[in-house]
Amino acid sequence: MTRRMLDCREVPSDSGCSLTLTGTEDEVLDAGAAHAVAVHGHTDGPELREALRAHLRTAPVAAGTGSFVQVLEFRTTEPERFDELVAGWVEAIGGERTAQWYVLGADRESPGTYVEVVGFPDHEAAMRNSDHPATVQFAAKLGDLCEGPPTFRDLDVVSAMTP
Repeated sequence: MTRRMLDCREVPSDSGCSLTLTGTEDEVLDAGAAHAVAVHGHTDGPELREALRAHLRTAPVAAGTGSFVQVLEFRTTEPERFDELVAGWVEAIGGERTAQWYVLGADRESPGTYVEVVGFPDHEAAMRNSDHPATVQFAAKLGDLCEGPPTFRDLDVVSAMTP
């Protein structure tokens, strides 16, 4: 069973709500609709359910054997713009996003160097994500932000551990 997720932080809102719901698609839609009515003042119905469905995505899972990660390394003097680019990409790709999580790190030994690690359920999902027009546009904008070309690595997860 694929777990689905709805995250209020990813739905346009003035309230700044941070609730995240995870479960089966039907469970998340029902709970999301109830939350949207009770907290955000919406009216339950087909339009609300379709809007919620458009923001559903596969729930993140811990990296494990068979999953896939992409590693992106880049240099910039404007790291805050990276978050803006990511936010624009999340909005543009919407429910077609296959990336499940990411971590951005700043290199302590090389100021201005950043590494992003992005997790996917598998290689095929990563390639769908990479080929999506929103990701192609993100990569072009990232190139403008970077000092020199970014580097990419595609890695099959061989093992992972949660202590």
